[in-house]
Amino acid sequence: MASGADIVQSVGDGVRVAREPLLVLDRLEAFLDDHGLGTGPVRAERIGAGGGSNFSFRLERGDDRYVLRRPPRPPLPPSAHDMVREARLQLALAPHGIRLPPILAVCDDASILGVPFYVMAYLDGYVVTDELPAGLDDPAARRRLGEELVDALVEIHAADVRAPELAAFARPGSYLERQIRRFAQLWGMNATRSLPVVDEVGERLAASVPEALPTTVVHGDYRLGNLMVERDRPDRVQAVLDWEMGALGDPRADLGYLLATYAEPGGEPSPLGVSQATAQEGFPTKPELVERYVERSGRAIGALGWFEALALWKAAVFCEAIYGRYTRGELGAEDSSAAAFEHAVPHMAESAAACLDEFRET
Repeated sequence: MASGADIVQSVGDGVRVAREPLLVLDRLEAFLDDHGLGTGPVRAERIGAGGGSNFSFRLERGDDRYVLRRPPRPPLPPSAHDMVREARLQLALAPHGIRLPPILAVCDDASILGVPFYVMAYLDGYVVTDELPAGLDDPAARRRLGEELVDALVEIHAADVRAPELAAFARPGSYLERQIRRFAQLWGMNATRSLPVVDEVGERLAASVPEALPTTVVHGDYRLGNLMVERDRPDRVQAVLDWEMGALGDPRADLGYLLATYAEPGGEPSPLGVSQATAQEGFPTKPELVERYVERSGRAIGALGWFEALALWKAAVFCEAIYGRYTRGELGAEDSSAAAFEHAVPHMAESAAACLDEFRET
C-alpha cells in the first residue's frame, strides 16, 4: 500500500508532507464527479508491483471500483510516461478485439494531480509474477496459460494498422532505429554511474539493425507480469496491461522481449528477474513459444537474438531510471526492491551483449 504521504485528502495536506503526493483525493473526487464515475468519498490504495515506473491505484467509491494510472513525480524525460498517449492507444485498439481494461476517463489537466492520468475499469483478475494462483496447480493448465500468452500477442499483432485510429500512431522511418536512438538518449538522462557495456551494446545494435518486417502494433513490454488472467479460469488471459511503450513497429520486438523475460522450466532465471513462475513444469519452452507464434501468426520471423538483445538493453536503461529515483529517495518504502537494480542493470546489459555475440555466430 502507498504511504500516507503519497495519498492526501486535500492540497493543504500535501503541503505538510516531504514529497509531492501522488493522489489528492478531493480534486480526484471532483474529476470523477464530472465524468459520472461513482459518488461519495474516494478510498485509494496503490496496487501492482513496486519499482517506481508508472503508478496504479485501486479507487473505491461506494460500490464502484476503478483503477487510476499516473506517471512518477516530475521531472520526467521528454515524451516518457505519456499517460494521454497510452490511453489513446488503448482506446484505438479496443474496437479490434484486443483484451484490454475499458478506459473510462482521460485527464490532461495538470491542475488535478500535477500530471496527466487516466481512469479505467477495475478487473477482478490475477497478475502472475512469482507465484501461481489456484487453478494453475497442474502442468496441463500451465501449458494452456503459456499458449494463451502467445495467442494474446498474436491478436495484438493482427490488429489492422491501416485503420484510421491506429494509423494515427504511425511515424516515418525505422521503428527499430528510433528505439535505439531514443533509449541511447534516455541512458544519457538516466545513468547514475559509468557502465560502458550499456553504451557498447547500443552501438552494436545500431550497427546491425535487421531488415524490418511489415508493421504491426507493438506492446513494447510484453511479458506474463503485464497480463491479467481470469480469477476463475487462470489459464485464460483476461487483459493486457501497461501500454506505456506501445507503438507501431516490428512485431519481433515484442517476441524478443517475451523471450528475454521468460524463465523456461528447469532453466535459468531471466536477467530481468520477472515472471519466474514460468520456470515450473508444464509451461512451454522458448522454442515452443516461437513455434506457436509462427503457426498462429503465419509470420516468418527468422533469428531473434538481436531482438532479445534489444529487449535486455532497453530494460537496463529504464531500470536504471527506476534505480536513480530510488537512490534519490523519490520512491516509497514499498519500492525497496528497486535497490536490486544496482546489480541487475549491469547484468541485463551484459546479457544483451551475450545475445548479440550468439546472434553474430548464427
